[in-house]
Amino acid sequence: MSQPAISFSGVSKRYPGGYQALADINFTIDPGEFVFITGHSGAGKSTLLKLIAAIERASSGTVLVNGQNVSTLKAPGIPYLRRNLGLVFQDQKLLYDRSVFDNVMLPLLATGQPHRDAMRRARAALDKVGLLERERALPVALSGGEQQRLCIARAVVNRPAILLADEPTASLDDEYAATIMEMFRSFNQVGVTVLIATHDRSLIEHGQPRVVTLGHGRLAT
Repeated sequence: MSQPAISFSGVSKRYPGGYQALADINFTIDPGEFVFITGHSGAGKSTLLKLIAAIERASSGTVLVNGQNVSTLKAPGIPYLRRNLGLVFQDQKLLYDRSVFDNVMLPLLATGQPHRDAMRRARAALDKVGLLERERALPVALSGGEQQRLCIARAVVNRPAILLADEPTASLDDEYAATIMEMFRSFNQVGVTVLIATHDRSLIEHGQPRVVTLGHGRLAT
């Protein structure tokens, strides 16, 4: 039996000042699952995703990602962890002085990919999200939905095993939101584990996805 892609065991997160963002979280996600994390604003959804990516550290408990204990990961190991993660977070800004193509190339160059291979993979990622024809444009010339697709292309260009998205359809109209969700489903269909945090219940009406609900930092039963 394969190990879980993600495992939380007794995980709590308390911020300075005493704010308890998460309390005693226990769950596992198997490789290839498609999971929604839902809950009210402030329920702890974003914090949970940031613990997986080692953007935040748990105050107690254990977070395992592909068997690796992220809770105790030293700083030099974080870039290696993130090579297997695709991150679509609201606070990950695009580089507005670089072209669409350069924005997607950056993660590949940062991991030392050969330039020719990096160019091929960047164009393949842009093609996947329907932006290949806009590769020379600056992000400011894109619509909100296109900018979100660019963020997704940048997140998947390293071919991650796990894709994390925090409110990926926020501020998008229904048509763009549906397009973005179809992209996530297509990645999942080829074996990528997908974890999406959202407060928009309409996104999970299609199919029968697994839903994990948070309420005031705790798993809802």
